[in-house]
Amino acid sequence: MNDKVLGRRELEVYIPRRDEGWFYVRMISDPETMAYNAPWFPPDGCIPNAEEAWENLYQTWNSPDSGMFYAYLRRKTDGRFVGDVNYHTDPEGDRYEMGIVICAPERGRGYGREGLRLLLEKAFGEDGIPGLYNSFERTREAACIVHKALGFRETGMENGLVRLELTRRAYLSKTCAEEG
Repeated sequence: MNDKVLGRRELEVYIPRRDEGWFYVRMISDPETMAYNAPWFPPDGCIPNAEEAWENLYQTWNSPDSGMFYAYLRRKTDGRFVGDVNYHTDPEGDRYEMGIVICAPERGRGYGREGLRLLLEKAFGEDGIPGLYNSFERTREAACIVHKALGFRETGMENGLVRLELTRRAYLSKTCAEEG
């Protein structure tokens, strides 16, 4: 899918209410969606105690001064949730880690790229954070392609994972150049 098609903005960032945790629970309990996570949560990547995980996420993320942001990606045409995005400070508090998950049945439609673009707009445009980092296995080629297409650059390997970074300055420079 090309940028002109994604320019339609099929998705929007949506802050879920407490009673909408069913989507998060379903997503993190789906072996096909969570397969990438299997090295950390064997055998299938699914997060244990999904309802408890939702309650913890809901209570801690998106609170003022938390250094955390969490949202669903919602398709505008039918209101259906297709994935989620987040960023948060790392345990040392010196950088912002990010994540994006698209539900397995929704993959291959350009939602990863559009969702990542929405997260970047939120992080750099609205919240003014200095940079975002993501790490994942090099074998996740689609994820690497999407990140690099939006300006992320490889900054090395860490614990067997490729590390990608995008600074606010680089993002805004790229965005201005594309618009100019």
